[in-house]
Amino acid sequence: MKIVHTEYLIKAGTFPSSRDWKTIERDVRQAIKAVVWPKGSRLFTIYPQRKGNGVKPIKDAFCLRLKQKGWELETRLPFATRKKPGPMDATKQLSKDQFFAAEWETGNISSSHRALNKMALGIKGGILKGGVLILPTRRLYSYLTDRAGNFEEIEPYFDLWRSVTCADGILAVIVVEHDATSYKVPRIKKGTDGRGLI
Repeated sequence: MKIVHTEYLIKAGTFPSSRDWKTIERDVRQAIKAVVWPKGSRLFTIYPQRKGNGVKPIKDAFCLRLKQKGWELETRLPFATRKKPGPMDATKQLSKDQFFAAEWETGNISSSHRALNKMALGIKGGILKGGVLILPTRRLYSYLTDRAGNFEEIEPYFDLWRSVTCADGILAVIVVEHDATSYKVPRIKKGTDGRGLI
């Protein structure tokens, strides 16, 4: 799978030039590029049927690669004071009380908003040094489960997250797309084991 764009909503202080961020960025980029289809391929080639391919197996393959790099999966962190939000897809612990989070969008556009809100809350509260949300382009989105979140649909709201006060940290959206399309490859089944995609 290829990365087509990285949008920084927050990029402040010394963290963006730190060794920790360089390691995180490398881990995330390598995990994205490691997602291939069909299994054993060097590329991510999708069956070009509208709404014809599952999303969760793609995320699972990404997360599995991060786990191999020492990240924790499905981490619950106390972002909110009243009720804990759902777990982050993957986190890397940077110190005793601080983490970096990665979320791969598998839900609808509301889920994309929740993911960025959760990471912004974590940054504001000092629990997160930063976070990244991985989203498909509209081109890739058209071949995935109906109404999956995508970059073009959430982009108009970016100024909201840019307004979050942060002296030192990163909040970014990484935009991904398929390498190729082909009717010769199988569809990605909904709920298929993500190990088949790396």
